[in-house]
Amino acid sequence: MNFYVRRVAFYIVTLWAAISLNFFLPRMLPGDPAAIMLGKLRRANGGRPLSEETVQTITSILGAEKGMSLWDQYLAYWGRLLNGDLGVSSTRYPAPVGDLIASALPWTVILVGTATVISFGLGLFIGAWVGWKRGTALDHLVPATTLLQSIPYFWLALVLVAVFSVQLGLLPIVGGYDVFEFPAGPEWSWAFFVSAVQHAILPATTIVLSSIGGWLLGMRNMMVSTMSEDYVVTAEAKGLTAGRIRTRYAARNAAIPSLAGFGIALGFVVAGSIVMEQVFSYPGIGKLMIQAVQGLDYALMQGVFLVITLTVLAANFIMDLLYGLIDPRVRHNG
Repeated sequence: MNFYVRRVAFYIVTLWAAISLNFFLPRMLPGDPAAIMLGKLRRANGGRPLSEETVQTITSILGAEKGMSLWDQYLAYWGRLLNGDLGVSSTRYPAPVGDLIASALPWTVILVGTATVISFGLGLFIGAWVGWKRGTALDHLVPATTLLQSIPYFWLALVLVAVFSVQLGLLPIVGGYDVFEFPAGPEWSWAFFVSAVQHAILPATTIVLSSIGGWLLGMRNMMVSTMSEDYVVTAEAKGLTAGRIRTRYAARNAAIPSLAGFGIALGFVVAGSIVMEQVFSYPGIGKLMIQAVQGLDYALMQGVFLVITLTVLAANFIMDLLYGLIDPRVRHNG
């Protein structure tokens, strides 16, 4: 039990530190980010005065509020966060930052999350098989997949677009769905689902091809190392079947170290594959963050960074708990 108490306490302190850092960073920047943001909002509003609520929200999130101490500003910042108020975007005024993130988040989570799980599963399965058949022609899969991983995301994405979209015309080039067929935006229908899947194939393939090499190489090496352990030799001496030794004794223990890396990879799912989303103009968090940086949209940048931080902490917290259940040594020594 002490292990779980320590992990919960650690992540609570880390969460407090991350949110506090998000509060202090804009106030440490040179100049006045709040004044810059309010100026951009007034221009986006056609020069008309902003509402008092919008001004208070921006000054509370990004800069000093007149007549308030730093401690009062800190408390007000926490209050707005707990109410889900992340401010107003200047690049898409008057859209609230929370609404923009909520509309982009499902695209990234479904696409990058699914691709990450597929890449992890295939990497572990193929890596275990290659490690079991070490010294055979299957070992050639290791340099081949490592080569794919060494190719930059954007270059691999452009090659796939050139082959499957431009030359063969099999798949769409950009976007998350067909905007001409669905001009009103996303909807709950089978036709829209098919369109979204067709637009996700190339981005997902890019992620899988670019990341499977690392999982495969790590699992293959751990499998080779595990097969020389005493308990595997004992299982062979007892006459157990090869399939049982491979799955129950070797692969099961060899996969444990990869779970830690999988937890970190899941945490960065929300950050998305920024370059990939930009190449395919995919409507996810990565594209939203690039637009915020290009437009100096401080409120949107801060909101995106906060959501990414929270999801990374949540994913690592869940994987820490699962790791403690899978490997008892972690509970006793962690």
